[in-house]
Amino acid sequence: MQLVGDFNWIFCQIVCNLAALPLYMNLNSSPFWLRALFPKGLVWSIPVNRPEIFLTFDDGPVPEVTPMVLTILRKYNVKATFFCVGENVQKYPEIYEMLAKEGHITGNHTFHHIKAWKMPHSDFLSEVEQCSLLVKSRLFRPPHGQINRKLARLLHPDYKIIMWSALSCDYDMKLSGIQCLTNAIQHTFPGAIIVFHDSIKARERMLYALPLYIEHCLGKGYSFRTLE
Repeated sequence: MQLVGDFNWIFCQIVCNLAALPLYMNLNSSPFWLRALFPKGLVWSIPVNRPEIFLTFDDGPVPEVTPMVLTILRKYNVKATFFCVGENVQKYPEIYEMLAKEGHITGNHTFHHIKAWKMPHSDFLSEVEQCSLLVKSRLFRPPHGQINRKLARLLHPDYKIIMWSALSCDYDMKLSGIQCLTNAIQHTFPGAIIVFHDSIKARERMLYALPLYIEHCLGKGYSFRTLE
């Protein structure tokens, strides 16, 4: 059984990295077979009985991008969930405070945005704990989607581990803003968790796709909710 678990973990990491490549853009969603490779109990979508979706942002807050995201969200009266890197919160506390003031929710994205499979479990948990001193939230999203069964088991008593229904892949510099918009739209459904990034790397593609995505969803009768 341990061999099977180890194989699934290794294969899962290969899939996660392939998902960032244009050749494998069909993996920007979370099909059943992909979810099955991850630990049980992770949140990939939210059960809803209305046309609601959950907009999320990773890797901020940063002064070059996050305030522009807030301006867009304010324009459409949309609330979102921001998975924040502790180091950025420490550097830019005034921007972090803006998130709560404008009615958005925050989540833990580790202190240095590290990869779980490149460090001992104890070090990864320390990263989560260090971030939690600044980001008071029970929501956690593992950077790069990297998490295994043991880490999930250790985190579950204190955190709800949030994954995704669709990645816009706005971090991929090989993609256009239109492609990122299409990635998000194609995999939107009631209860979907959509990922954009308020990072410098993603800025150009995200700023193009985000307002168009919101307009598309509102036009289809969707409303936006924050995660809880």
